Amino acid sequence: MVLTLYIRSYCHLCEDMLQALHPWKQKLGFELNIIDIDDDPQLVERYDTLIPVLMAGNIEICHYFFDEKALLQQFCPS
Repeated sequence: MVLTLYIRSYCHLCEDMLQALHPWKQKLGFELNIIDIDDDPQLVERYDTLIPVLMAGNIEICHYFFDEKALLQQFCPS
């Protein structure tokens, strides 16, 4: 599975979520694409006030803060 993390440079919440994802990346075996929204005006329009945003395709897993339960639901739906 490939997850996408939308971030901004110099965003402490983005750094926090990225760090929180590292152990899960290894445990669950997903790839992580990191995209800086400031490189694309359409992404700024879509995610401007929500970053960081963790996505699985078109499904938002979480934003602002890492949500372990929401991540696990993507890999082990009830």
